[in-house]
Order: sequence, then C-alpha cells, then structure tokens
Amino acid sequence: MQSQSFYRIFWHKLKTDPIPDWAATLAYYFMLSIFPLLIFLLALIPYFQFDLDTIYSFINDYVPEDLADLLSTTILEVISEPQGGLLSFGVLATIWSASNGVNALVRAVNRSYNIEETRNFVKLRLLSILLTFGMIAVIIVTLLLPVFGNVIIQALENYFFLPHETAQILNSLRWIIGIGLMTIVLMLLYSLAPNVKLTAKQVIIGAVTATVGWQVISALFSTYVSNFGNFTATYGSLGGVIILMLWFFLTGVILVIGGEINASLYLQKQNHADEIE
Repeated sequence: MQSQSFYRIFWHKLKTDPIPDWAATLAYYFMLSIFPLLIFLLALIPYFQFDLDTIYSFINDYVPEDLADLLSTTILEVISEPQGGLLSFGVLATIWSASNGVNALVRAVNRSYNIEETRNFVKLRLLSILLTFGMIAVIIVTLLLPVFGNVIIQALENYFFLPHETAQILNSLRWIIGIGLMTIVLMLLYSLAPNVKLTAKQVIIGAVTATVGWQVISALFSTYVSNFGNFTATYGSLGGVIILMLWFFLTGVILVIGGEINASLYLQKQNHADEIE
C-alpha cells in the first residue's frame, strides 16, 4: 500500500510540477557558469605541467565533435601559460554564476516539498556557495579523475610514498570513487536545499537515482550526438552551444527528478503519519 502511495504521489508531481521549466532555468545558470568554471580548471593546467596535446586528445575522444570544437577554440588557446588574473577571475565568476544555479535548484526542491522558503538572503546565498563548491568538486572528480587518474595516483605514489599495491587499487576504483563522491554531494544538496530538516536516509534514494541517471543520460546523449545528431548542419557554428544547452537541460531534469523522488517519499511518510493520528 505504501509503495502504491509513493508512486501515486510521484506520478502526480511529474504531471503537475513544471519540471521542464525548472530544468531550463537550471540549464541557463549552468551555461552562465560553465565557461568561467572551465577557464578556472584549465588555468590550473600550466601549474601542473599537463601536456596540452593530451587535453586536446581527451576532448576530441570523449566530447561530441561540435562541442569539442567550441571548447578547444574558445578556452584552450588562452591557457598555454600560467595566468594568475585569469585564475582569480575564474574562481569569482564560477562561484557567483554557479551559486545562482544552485539557488534555482533550491527553489525547485522547495516547491517539490510544497514548502515556503523562509531563510534569509545571506544564509541562502552562503548555503548555495557551499553546495556550489561541492558541485565543483563533483565535476572535477567525475570528469578529470577517469582521465588524469593515472597522473594523480603516480604523483601520490612518488611524492607521498603511497604503496604500489594501494596505488593499483585506487587506479582500478577511480570510476567508482567519482560516482560515489557525486552521490555523497547530491545527498548533501538534497538534504540542505529544502527548507525542512532531512536525514541522509531520507535523501539517499533520490541521490543515487540522480547519480546513475546522470551517468546514463550523459553516455546516451554523447553517443547520440556523436553518431546521429548533425547539429552543425542545422545550427552551423552554434551547434556546440546547442549541444551544451541540451546536455545542461537533461542534467537539470535528472537533478529535479531526484528531488521529486525524495519529496514524494517525504510526503508519503507525512500522509501516513497523518492517517495514524
């Protein structure tokens, strides 16, 4: 009976909540923050002496062609040597832009729980910045660890005398570490974003669903764009931007649905408690 109640609540929320609108809002803010974030991350490369050819190769191998061209021409060409000013700009612009996106997600999650936001502006902005750091950490780990994991682990092995057997274990687990960290950060986001006290147990299902869903959606979308979607023919030089916006939109949908799952479970429990009383 309880599972049917959850599915009924969840299905009702899928039909009545403007999930595409929320996802589009998130995509807009993600788009504003992605280039400052990439500039910040890539501006670190000269300090660690990564080979730019390796970066180009990674982008061309793992990113759809149109989007790879956009990233290569607009960002990589400006980071051939250390630029402290560029790094500082990237930090500030990323934090402010991305925290706006997290703010939008907080509003969406609150509406999923059918609650009003009563926290003041300063507290809400500080919370958004905290969650933004978490999301940046997720992006760094999930995108860079699988590619540069060997370099990082070798550095730990050489400079911090990490045992070779431990290094081999970390190397084999680097994909799982990325997924695990993303789940933990999403649990933090889903537990702190709503204006209601929640435990880790109450948000873990939505966090796991969003993590797995994001991995699957990203892989399927990349495969589709690389093999079937000829965005350049339709949109010309804007093809890369269109691809990026679509991926951000799908990411927003997944994040919102994770929140909707947690909200449905919460409302189911509340309804059950009311029936007992």
